[in-house]
Amino acid sequence: MTEQATSVGYERQAYDVVIVGAGGAGLRAAIAAHDAGARTAIVCKSLLGKAHTVMAEGGIAAAMGNVWPDDGWQVHFRDTMRGGKMLNNWRMAQLHAQESPDRVRELEEWGALFDRTPEGLISQRDFGGHRFARLAHVGDRTGLEMIRTLQQRAVALGIDVFMECTVTRVLLDQSGGEARVAGAFGYWRESGRFIVFDAPAVILATGGIGKSYKVTSNSWEYTGDGHTLALEAGARLLNMEFVQFHPTGMVWPPSVRGILVTESVRGDGGVLRNSEGRRFMFDAIPEFFKSETADSEEEADRWYNDKKANRRPPELLPRDEVARAINSEVKAGRGSPHGGVFLDIASRHDAEYIQRRLPSMYHQFKELADVDITAEPMEVGPTCHYVMGGVEVEPDTAQSGVPGLYAAGEVAGGMHGSNRLGGNSLSDLLVFGRRAGLNAAYYVGRVSRTGSRPQVDPEDVRRAADAALLPFDGVGDENPYAVQHDLQDVMHSLVGIVRRQDEMEEALVQIEKLRERVRRVTVEGHRQYNPGWHLALDLRNMLRVSECIARAALERTESRGGHTRDDYPMTDHDWATVNLVCRLADPSAGEAVEVVRQPLPQMPAELRSLFEEK
Repeated sequence: MTEQATSVGYERQAYDVVIVGAGGAGLRAAIAAHDAGARTAIVCKSLLGKAHTVMAEGGIAAAMGNVWPDDGWQVHFRDTMRGGKMLNNWRMAQLHAQESPDRVRELEEWGALFDRTPEGLISQRDFGGHRFARLAHVGDRTGLEMIRTLQQRAVALGIDVFMECTVTRVLLDQSGGEARVAGAFGYWRESGRFIVFDAPAVILATGGIGKSYKVTSNSWEYTGDGHTLALEAGARLLNMEFVQFHPTGMVWPPSVRGILVTESVRGDGGVLRNSEGRRFMFDAIPEFFKSETADSEEEADRWYNDKKANRRPPELLPRDEVARAINSEVKAGRGSPHGGVFLDIASRHDAEYIQRRLPSMYHQFKELADVDITAEPMEVGPTCHYVMGGVEVEPDTAQSGVPGLYAAGEVAGGMHGSNRLGGNSLSDLLVFGRRAGLNAAYYVGRVSRTGSRPQVDPEDVRRAADAALLPFDGVGDENPYAVQHDLQDVMHSLVGIVRRQDEMEEALVQIEKLRERVRRVTVEGHRQYNPGWHLALDLRNMLRVSECIARAALERTESRGGHTRDDYPMTDHDWATVNLVCRLADPSAGEAVEVVRQPLPQMPAELRSLFEEK
């Protein structure tokens, strides 16, 4: 008897707010929802504490003014908008800049141990795209300290956590004419048994999409789950063409290719060199950033000791600019032996300084690549790291277009425009995680007062269970691992760091073929301990987000931020006021993705004045 043919039983749990994901955004949302009086649960695909947030090493961007009193939220807002090439949702960028300092201080109150300035304040370091040193940090392991602190807080509050549990569908109540969230359907990864969460509010905090690419800093959980859950529930995805390739991932040995090398290395004086030993970034300064970027090595080196009288080194340009420059050097034949470039801090500082400022990087290279970064340069290159695109949400509340469905963190779109500045991810998680949690709890309170709590339809549960069991049907001979390998090749080769119309059109053809292959994927055995089945379900999400990226990238006929077109190499002013939105023409049918153009929200005059030439 196949799994499909067995009767479907399931566990049932009831909460006010269910958060899908236990990274920084999910934990902060859970704390906020709990504190607002909602009965709250966290559902995480992996183990609690193993969120991808721990990979954010450099720091939390917040204009606290601890190192530079001239810093303030207006400067941070301006830097964020300029880094995103002005496609950011201005209100999200404003809230983020204004609230980040309080969120950092809150972490400290909850026990986070930050590095200190000589005066005893939270220390702040330089990062690419930020005018002032504003990243609050814990060595080069800030994300780990943030997760430790939030996790400890959530556990102390008694918030329920469902670990190693994957959500495959947001359940809706459509009885009143307008679809609204009624709960979520998922399964326990260990046993394969199904679970239904009854909840009027669901917060998506599932992170990104990096496992659709061959070379990525992302861990195995990042398969676009939240993006797909939202899309299939009727929400819309914004800015999906913008994928950030972090400029410095490890390129050797192959077993660690893509593991992140923190931007802190460059913030603390590391420089990029090609195979000729030249600091090539001076040849790659775009017009947009020339006024604030040093054009000689002498000025760049002086900046580290006198930031007021000198301009920033080009190694600290925003990530999209640095990644493109590295890609160009490699293509021109001036790369390192293993297809990257050299990141050198050994010739810039003594061993004691490097080991004190960058302890994790020192051990990472020593242990994994047998490279001593205090004595020799690292080989680094671009790696798929972050997607700026995500669920379209209302800035103040983090609610999507579906009542009861919220999103925060990397799965939400709009905050970062076409390119995210380093350090803005952690403060984004804190600011909008909190807002999502609070507003989800407020929403549940309003629903409760009406006496019309949404109800889960048993037929929707049956359909979700049937879809989850489909790979056990035995109707084909496709292997999920082979399909994933081929999808990663398609996205890496045809929708990667530099794109062309013909290649993206071919990618869409290949994605459709891969979708047919997924329908023929067959897994053997039973639901218990079956990683092949887990991947078969993840593949549907990976294909969905890959299609959205390719369709939106094909539509945007310019180069901007994390989207570079070889056939349209210039930024086009006509595209400066337009966002692209992906939606399903019929979410219940669940197939065709449409891409529509949407005007960018207009920034108020008092904020526009911040961008006038001084």
